[in-house]
Amino acid sequence: MRASYLICYDISDDKRLRRVFKTMRNYGDHLQYSVFECQLTPTDLVRCRAELSALIHHDEDQVLFVNLGPAEGRGDRVITALGKAYTQIDSPCIVV
Repeated sequence: MRASYLICYDISDDKRLRRVFKTMRNYGDHLQYSVFECQLTPTDLVRCRAELSALIHHDEDQVLFVNLGPAEGRGDRVITALGKAYTQIDSPCIVV
């Protein structure tokens, strides 16, 4: 059974930030700078955590996993915003 997660990260080094971003593209939808929405099986979650753990510096960086519950039966995703309007990103993003 898949669960939906928000995975958010704060990486202090640009080189590691690019690596984390590239890794996260394999797991979910890029919503905002360092925020991804992912639908993961328990195995996918373990794999994602292991890959990220190998990339980050544990004393400088942070990755948050927010479990949003089961992916099935949740209804449509609704995202609202304050300030700048939220727009879905369909094109690939390039981090320089």
